[in-house]
Amino acid sequence: MNELPDLSKPSWFLLASLIVFAVVVGRYFLISGIFYLAFYVWQKDKWMPRKVNQRAYPKGQFRKEIIRSSITSILFGVSGALLLWMWQKGYAKIYEDVHAYPLWWLPLSLMIALVLQETYYYWLHRWMHVPKIYRIVHEWHHDSHISSPWTAFSFHPLEGLIQAVFLPLILLFLPMNVWVLVGMLMIMSFSSVINHLDIEIYPSWFARVPFVRTLIGATHHSLHHKQFKYNYGLYFTWWDKWLKTESPVYDKIFEEKSSSKLPPLN
Repeated sequence: MNELPDLSKPSWFLLASLIVFAVVVGRYFLISGIFYLAFYVWQKDKWMPRKVNQRAYPKGQFRKEIIRSSITSILFGVSGALLLWMWQKGYAKIYEDVHAYPLWWLPLSLMIALVLQETYYYWLHRWMHVPKIYRIVHEWHHDSHISSPWTAFSFHPLEGLIQAVFLPLILLFLPMNVWVLVGMLMIMSFSSVINHLDIEIYPSWFARVPFVRTLIGATHHSLHHKQFKYNYGLYFTWWDKWLKTESPVYDKIFEEKSSSKLPPLN
């Protein structure tokens, strides 16, 4: 980190924000674009039986989602620059040497961060569904009644800001290797796209494996966009199951969609 210019200077902080923004928005277009092409263009007929909502997308939805996701990416860019500044000044507990902590801390720190984010997001998500808050903060996201790969970052700026502060906050006290942090950012991106895909890509046997069955996929989150009052989780179904906020039809629809036979590749 010492090789970077002093990010306390506004000009360098602005440049860092622009660079991180370019990385974030580029990652968004790359991952969302690949999933869109793979499941909605190149192999559309193959995967349509697994689509949770069979209705057509409203005209202009993808364009709206891309614009809103790009705005969110600006906020994530500033958040990323803030995190770099915190690391540079010694406030963030990010470390480069994998031997600075025991090797077992690498996966454990990732799991702790994911559990903390799951908890943060679950309660944040429920709060955003309070009617007065919903209309101000969360309605933008639910404009996508049928989610798509492009919905991944389609948030109101206030919601984007609330989400953007999570990593800088936990890294004030949670030591994390820089490459574990990169891995977590990739998990966040892929998970968001998969959850909003509206096509169930997970196989039916996922429901029979103890830990794997708790992973949230397209069926789980698509039902949230459809039913509103269920399925608030981010990565895992734990909180929804514990607090009885999981959709009562989730298991049935997941089994139906994940069991749909896929035709052989031509």
